Amino acid sequence: SLLQLVYPYDFRLTEKEKTSICYLSFPDSYSGGLGDTQFSFRLRQSGGQRSTHYEDDGEYNREAPLTLQRESAHYFGYVYFRQVKDSSMKRGYFQKSLVLVSRLPYVNLFQSLLQLIAPEYFDKLEPCLEAVCNEIDQWPPPAPGQTLNLPVMGVVIQVRIPSRVDKPESSPVKQFNQENLLPAPLVLPSIHELDLFRCFQPVLIHIQMLWELMVLGEPIVVMAPSPTVSSEMVLALTSCLAPLRYCCDYRPYFTIHDSEFKEYTTRTQAPPNIVVGVTNPFFIKTLQHWPHIIRVGELRMSGDMPKQVKVKKLAKLRTLDTKPGIYTSYKTFLHKDKTLIKRLLKGIQRKRPSEVQSALLRRHLLELTQSFIIPLEHYIASLMPLQRAITPWKNPPQIRPFRQEDFMKTLEHAGPQLTCVLKGDWLGLYRRFFKSPNFDGWYRQRHKEMTQKLEALHLEAICEANIVAWMKDKSEVEIVDLVLKLREKLVTRCQHLPVKEETLQRVGLYIDTIIGSLPEDLQAVLHHH
Repeated sequence: SLLQLVYPYDFRLTEKEKTSICYLSFPDSYSGGLGDTQFSFRLRQSGGQRSTHYEDDGEYNREAPLTLQRESAHYFGYVYFRQVKDSSMKRGYFQKSLVLVSRLPYVNLFQSLLQLIAPEYFDKLEPCLEAVCNEIDQWPPPAPGQTLNLPVMGVVIQVRIPSRVDKPESSPVKQFNQENLLPAPLVLPSIHELDLFRCFQPVLIHIQMLWELMVLGEPIVVMAPSPTVSSEMVLALTSCLAPLRYCCDYRPYFTIHDSEFKEYTTRTQAPPNIVVGVTNPFFIKTLQHWPHIIRVGELRMSGDMPKQVKVKKLAKLRTLDTKPGIYTSYKTFLHKDKTLIKRLLKGIQRKRPSEVQSALLRRHLLELTQSFIIPLEHYIASLMPLQRAITPWKNPPQIRPFRQEDFMKTLEHAGPQLTCVLKGDWLGLYRRFFKSPNFDGWYRQRHKEMTQKLEALHLEAICEANIVAWMKDKSEVEIVDLVLKLREKLVTRCQHLPVKEETLQRVGLYIDTIIGSLPEDLQAVLHHH
């Protein structure tokens, strides 16, 4: 396969990235099916950081949900693949892919965009891309919390960019303000949420087990008949922990040509914490030593409950004609939730639309994750120093350390059982969770937010203080020291702190007041700084 065209021209890719993108843009096991398919991949960036098109990453990432951050070390690839009969070609058919590369995980937006562009592109080639790129260049940058109208090829795509302050349940399906747009816009109910019910069809009765494996960041292989099925299943798995961020690596579609192939297939060390989607039967042999393997067939949406796969012993995973199933020796910590399955079954009998079933499923997973996370949030909040311990002229007090045993003690009276009917070994699940990258990621994020909050409270305390009274019995050295410290706080912190604008202005005034009280030679030095 060959990279024919990159648009815009100034988009720099390393040779390694170009090669990977080529391999990831085509199904790597022959599928006799002709026609068009869409799938996604995720690619490790090679060769150092490059500046992004938008320099305001920080601002976007502060306001966007953790699950929709712009990635700094990975690219997402969204693929529209076409295979048609063509007797002039050596193989007897023509294969082409149009790939959109982005750092944003907006799978619905970008796949909908490709549905509009790709058929035109295969027809009219380069001029079509040039026109489309010119239109996309005019789009506003994604601002969390805003609804955007994005014109392309005579259609207006309307979509809302989620924000960190959204309520988790507010499902954004309601119609947006139509603003009398003509033609009527193509409204996407969500920029990134997949149809979970469809993606999880063959494994619905094991959803609890899959949720646990994802919470624990376990290594999982999804073996699927096509890149579409593999990428949808992997993306569905990584999204089922929201609002908890899945902090491990994942590859919605992975081929034997990938530069990380050796790293993942080696038997000299334990498999990495990653969910990887594959389609080449060769992987059954090379990934046999992984602890959890989900083998699924083609997805078919029929009227009745899709055939559910069974959990089987890993030893059964021998041959290339391996039957669908979840191959693992994992024992779940929590008991199965029968009510969810009953509700989904009832939905199938009543022919409820797939999006209603998906909403049910997403709600269930959300409640499960919240029951698990709320006790952790409560405990970590208790480690914050009391507000009255924050005094203006001393460094802010430290956040107390997270002690796992102390946390475990809080579970007796404030554990998940308060919000969740599920019985089982919650303590065991937490103990395992503490060893996972997801705990580490959650804890670092919270610790960072709390440290910033402390800094902000400290700045406010300084603003409330009576500076003139404090200066009365201080030496010039102490006063100059304070000025330099305040300045440093202002410069380094303001970019990141949740501080009110007026507080910053007051700190600025403060500094001027203090400098004004010093001898002129010192004033000159400080102003010069």
